[in-house]
Amino acid sequence: MKKCLAYFQLMRLPAVFTAMSDIILGFLLTHGSFNPPVSFALLLVASAGLYLSGMVFNDVFDRKVDAEERPSRPIPSGRISTQKAAALGGLLMLAGVGAAQTVGKQSLIVAGLLVVAILGYDTILKKTFLGPVMMGICRFLNVMLGASAVAREINLWVKPQLRIAAALGLFILGLTWFARMEAKQSHRGHLIGGMLVINAGLGALVWMLATYPWPQQINLTMVLAAIGVVILTINRRLVQAVLNPVPQNVQIAVKTMLTSYVMLNAILVFVWTANPQYAIITAALLLPTILLSRWMSVT
Repeated sequence: MKKCLAYFQLMRLPAVFTAMSDIILGFLLTHGSFNPPVSFALLLVASAGLYLSGMVFNDVFDRKVDAEERPSRPIPSGRISTQKAAALGGLLMLAGVGAAQTVGKQSLIVAGLLVVAILGYDTILKKTFLGPVMMGICRFLNVMLGASAVAREINLWVKPQLRIAAALGLFILGLTWFARMEAKQSHRGHLIGGMLVINAGLGALVWMLATYPWPQQINLTMVLAAIGVVILTINRRLVQAVLNPVPQNVQIAVKTMLTSYVMLNAILVFVWTANPQYAIITAALLLPTILLSRWMSVT
């Protein structure tokens, strides 16, 4: 059990359910339901494999930094060797690409772009100003992966999935910027910059909710109230971290944003489908995220 826990910690298992919420959203944007179920299931596998591989490779390439800042992580603590971690990351990535290839050519193309973005971030871009941008691109592509189970002659890169994926990617760009120094005392200027980008992404979502010609009749006031609660919850934690940028406050803010991200996807699912069951299924991904985060970090 201790060995299994170490591997789960290495993969940041609780956070993978946020990636799955992207797939639900993207798939429903292009299909309106979970049919065909095999394609939907394969895209969940593809997203999970690629996301978890990115987390593993992140620790492989950051092992020297983690030895100083996070010595309890599985690799620097000696619970998992670098070789075994790298092998696991490679297997997860291959499984993700293989599942996407089974769905179709468009899914394979998006998965291939995701592999490039993941490895680019983990190897050379993470410590540069392009790091948060690349992480935002990863989330953008993950939503598009969910939407990708369409015929080759259909243009995947169109609205609404393109706009929604871009807004969610902008939100994650800001989150990554905000979290860059979460293991130590954060610079207040970085936190404020990340906070502004986070709210730009949230503002873009609110604008789309208020102005886009959605296919279903919805109670717009109720929807805007729901997303308003999410925005207030996020900003409460952001302000606390900016006022007192100690690691604990920043990490709590990051965890709040990741769990709130699932709720954002659930709200968008409801707006697009007007089906409360689909929204509840998406929101239910919060349960394993919250439960597992009691035993392992989500960041």
